[in-house]
Amino acid sequence: MKLGIVGLPNVGKSTLFNSLTKAGAESANYPFCTIDPNVGVVPVPDERINVLTEMYHSKKTVPAVIEFVDIAGLVKGASKGEGLGNQFLSNIREVDAIVHVVRCFEDTNVVHVDGSINPLRDIETINFELIFSDIEILDRRIAKSSRAANNNKDIAKEVEFMKRIKEHLENGKLAITFLTDGEDEERWMAEYNLLTRKPVIFAANVAEDEVADDADNEYVKAVKKYAGEYESGVFKVCAQIEQEISELEDDEKKMFLEDLGLAESGLDKLIRASYELLGLISYLTSGEDETRAWTIKKGTKAPQAAGKIHTDFERGFIRAEVVAYTDLVENGSMVAAKEKGLVRSEGKEYVVQDGDVILFKFNV
Repeated sequence: MKLGIVGLPNVGKSTLFNSLTKAGAESANYPFCTIDPNVGVVPVPDERINVLTEMYHSKKTVPAVIEFVDIAGLVKGASKGEGLGNQFLSNIREVDAIVHVVRCFEDTNVVHVDGSINPLRDIETINFELIFSDIEILDRRIAKSSRAANNNKDIAKEVEFMKRIKEHLENGKLAITFLTDGEDEERWMAEYNLLTRKPVIFAANVAEDEVADDADNEYVKAVKKYAGEYESGVFKVCAQIEQEISELEDDEKKMFLEDLGLAESGLDKLIRASYELLGLISYLTSGEDETRAWTIKKGTKAPQAAGKIHTDFERGFIRAEVVAYTDLVENGSMVAAKEKGLVRSEGKEYVVQDGDVILFKFNV
């Protein structure tokens, strides 16, 4: 999973990226200190793989990972070359979802590019830059395809489709609210990889004294209301606190979070929100050599899940021996779980569930 982190300058974006990834991207109180997109790979916290590693005495433990791409702070006019320009928008075309960091805190020591705190205005500023970038992509495709449209009905049909999306965007609407009709339009839309079609998770960055789970300021409430209208994810975070948490050991981290009235860290919240928004789950494989978590889409069938490990597993799929993680742990071993009839032999139509521990049988 690849997430692109965007936001206006000085909203806490690079501070949050640093704390999530411990990658040390430069963070300074002035616009454009992030010149190249910084990339950090973060393991997905999953206690299940640690338990299975102990159970199987695995030599290696491999968690699922998330790749974060930190994009330079966008400003009004970025799509037209303002600030550092449109070059950064291209860096987020390949991400699965966008994490939009929104400033929801007052601090006279940290300047705001627009002079005041207004998260909905900031969201709109970023959205317009993404819209303008999408229009530019469509303009190029329309110009290229129009030449061939006179002699090809299918191409002509797609050109008309692109013009409809462009009109939708020019009205200030996001591509995610554009309704496609039929398989062709769905396929075309997926090919364009439009930024405003991507799922969004809002990170409402608050001050340290407002981070408790049971207290939202007016800015956070406004962001949550907006996110609800677009079926976007949202979580509250304090980038400064996350930076402190990232430097603590696990046992210290737990105490620190409890003192702040938090059930989990910002990273945990973000990962949970990402999995929910993108419809992702993890299945597990375990043995003496390796215990590993594999990320798949909800609804994935056994052969395709096997293909995540190796294409040969999918091509030569025979069956999957499956046991629920909780059943395996409660019984202490695969042998004991089998004796109780908790290990199932599943075929090609089996839909893999979160926490399934699977041994694939295949032949190529």
